[in-house]
Order: sequence, then C-alpha cells, then structure tokens
Amino acid sequence: MKIVTVIGARPQFIKASPVSNALINAGIEEVIVNTGQHYDFNMSELFFRDLELPEAKYNLLVGSGKHGEQTGEMLKKLEPVLEKESPDWVLVYGDTNSTLAGALAASKLHIRVGHIEAGLRSYNRSMPEEINRVLTDHVSAKLFCPSVISKANLEKEGITEGVHVVGDVMYDIFRKFQNRFPDSNQYGEYCLLTMHRAENTTNEILPKRLLQIKDLDCKIVFPIHPRTKKNLEEFHLDIPDNLQLIEPVGWLELMGLVRHAQFVLTDSGGLQKEALWHGKQCVTLRNETEWTETINQKANILVKDNDEIILSEGKKIDFSNPFGIGDSSEKVVKVLNNSLERMI
Repeated sequence: MKIVTVIGARPQFIKASPVSNALINAGIEEVIVNTGQHYDFNMSELFFRDLELPEAKYNLLVGSGKHGEQTGEMLKKLEPVLEKESPDWVLVYGDTNSTLAGALAASKLHIRVGHIEAGLRSYNRSMPEEINRVLTDHVSAKLFCPSVISKANLEKEGITEGVHVVGDVMYDIFRKFQNRFPDSNQYGEYCLLTMHRAENTTNEILPKRLLQIKDLDCKIVFPIHPRTKKNLEEFHLDIPDNLQLIEPVGWLELMGLVRHAQFVLTDSGGLQKEALWHGKQCVTLRNETEWTETINQKANILVKDNDEIILSEGKKIDFSNPFGIGDSSEKVVKVLNNSLERMI
C-alpha cells in the first residue's frame, strides 16, 4: 500500500508526525508532499526536524497568497504528483487550504481520501477553515474523528459511512514528547498569547484585541505569527506595555511556554486542547470554537472582540481528556490496512 500525505501548515506537521511513524512501523510506504503554505523556517522545516517527521519527497513552494490563488496553485502542482505516485490513499489533515487542495486533487483523480480530524464544525461559514473542512469531509472515503461530538456533526450532514472515532493524533505526539518540553522559564510570571487568524488580524479587529490585552494585569508573552506581525506594522498599531513579542517558536518550545504560563490566550484550535492537556485554563479569542468539548468542561472560555477578558488566579487544573488515550495514529493505520485487505 502507498499513501501520499499532503501537508503544508504548522499544525499539520505536528499531526502528521505520529501517523507517519505509525505507517513506518506498519511497513506502509508514505510519500510526503509539503505544499509550502508555511514557508518560514520556524513554521515548517523546524517542525520536520524537532518532531521526527520524515523528509518531504516533494515541496511545492506555493507560499502565501489569496485563498483562491493559493488553493488553485496547490491543485495545479498536486495533480501531476498524484498521477506520478498513483497512491492507494491520500491523507489530509485539519482545515487549511492544503487540506482542501489535497482532497480535491485526489478525488478528481478517483484516489480515495482519508481526512484526519474530520467532523469539526464551528458553524461559521465566514471562516475559510470551516469551508475547507466541510468540503473535505464530503469528498473523503475515510473520516477519522477526534471525538464522538465530531462524529455526531457528520451524522447531521448525512455522512455515516467510513466514519471512525479514533481520538486526536495531536494527543499521541503530546504524550510522546512531553518529557522533552523545556523545563526552564526565562519570563517569570506570564500568560501566553498566540493570535493569527484572519478574523483577528484585520484593521478593525486587531486594535480591539490589543486593547483587551492591554487591560490585563499580567505580562503577556507572544510568539508572533508572520501575518500578525505584518499587520501590526501595516496598521501602525502601538504594542501594549504588558505584551512581550518574541519570534515564532517550534512546537516543543511552545509546549514549554504553555507549561509555565498562568493562562493561555489563543485563537488557535490546537492550543485549546494542548492547554487542557497541560491542565491550564484557556481563553479563546473568537466568537465560536470547533472544539466544544473544551467549553463543555469549562477548560476553555470564548471571548468576543468587544468582551472583557477576566482572568482568575492561574493554577493547574485536572481536566478530563475526551480525545482518546494516545493511540489514535495506530487506529488510523489499522483502518487503512483493513480497507485495503477488503479490496484485495
């Protein structure tokens, strides 16, 4: 069996690592295609190195651009790769333009698609990520859900075949590498911020988010995303005194920052779960979240751009984990193996 894995953005490098290792252990050939959606070293190559992700055979070097332009360029470059490799499956992850491009390119060539992290829904169709994940789910032959809630979301849309609740592959890698999260803390007492989504970095909303941060009575350490940095400069916005900007960091270093933070403030999907696994309260700077499991157990609260952020005393809390036990990657590979055996 041959698998082509299409990735291109920081979260996908993290998610693909444990699955790639599970494929190697099962003796399955994998060809990794990096679309180049994230082209900054700290947001791509660093993750391959730190997370033991096998080297990509193809790097499409697509780079940034408008959604249609970027997705179209990926489709153009993916099609000949898939025709040449002729895989049994194409695996895609999450909800980026790389996800959608990989799913569409494969389905047009009648190659079966496996979607890891299927069934997530924010029910906000103005988010490009929501469009990507919905369309990907509807062309996928195997849908690997991180929880029973994501499976229920698919059922509402009439998707019931090929659906498997396997848990979250990010928890696999969290468990694998947690002993390598940095123990040192060079920032003292602080809260951790990550913010990069398009809806938070507009000329209208970004100043509101900065005002919210300015009102917090704590130091905020902010590994700044290239998009956010660019817009701060372009909009000529003042940096709040309590905000300490640092360069983007690798995932292991980021997990070390979470470990020592009092709170986590983010608009990232992955960090909402990682805060939970660290036992840290998360404040999500969005109007909604696809990770409703974290909201249901009060590990996470949503803060709109016109809300006040209210932090209680930071402390480690024992949250329950609804995303599996750390063997999700092996479950994914087992499903793919079984599907091939039934075809032979």
